[in-house]
Amino acid sequence: MRIEHLYRYPVKGLTPEALEEAMVEQGGCLPWDRAFALAQGDAPFDPASPRFVPKQHFLSLWANPRAAALRASFSPRTGILSLSAPDGTSLRAHVLGQAGRDQVAAFLTNFLGAEARLTPQFHHVPGHSFADDERQLLSVIGLASLADYESRAGARRDRLRFRANIYLRGTAPWEEFGWIGQEVQLGGARLRVVARIPRCRATHVNPATAEVDADVLGELQRLYGHRDLGVYAEVLEGGRIAVGDAMEFLPS
Repeated sequence: MRIEHLYRYPVKGLTPEALEEAMVEQGGCLPWDRAFALAQGDAPFDPASPRFVPKQHFLSLWANPRAAALRASFSPRTGILSLSAPDGTSLRAHVLGQAGRDQVAAFLTNFLGAEARLTPQFHHVPGHSFADDERQLLSVIGLASLADYESRAGARRDRLRFRANIYLRGTAPWEEFGWIGQEVQLGGARLRVVARIPRCRATHVNPATAEVDADVLGELQRLYGHRDLGVYAEVLEGGRIAVGDAMEFLPS
């Protein structure tokens, strides 16, 4: 089993960024993964005391499918976030400072239009990840599971619908569900697989067209009797992971 694709998602709900390698730390996620998020004006999120808040309080594909049409890229070296909308408007802002985050908040609020609630705020809190779990984890999908699902559904389902960090080749279909509780060596990092990933209706959004064009939850339930795809893993020992790295099971 080897890493075929590696992705981070710097802004919650927006564009994935393909990586060749990354350094992960104990108890952490991929660097800059879900490091930024637009919180709705009525969201119960306090940057002075950050904690997990469910996705419905943020710009997300779950609530705002049109956001898939935005293009975003982030440079950790410069701190610049670049955004472009389908109408041709664009913005480059230094989002490690408050002034730049305010610019991004205004840009995204304008894009959301009636979907924006009160006065949204664009947040970055060092060390905090706006992920869909209270813990900082890596999300992993075996490409064979996705292929089996596509075959049985009779339609292509772009892997980016599922917004995983790591896609593995060389697995058997759905075998990752049997890894829960096991420790693995992935490149230079040691991980423990901790849970299956329950899916939400964000997967109904086509990342290429920004259209809601599939009932992924219904298909998974009908075909498999559950709505899960992929697994979460926690980093027990940090290190470098890269495309092509092998994953090996460690003794219990």
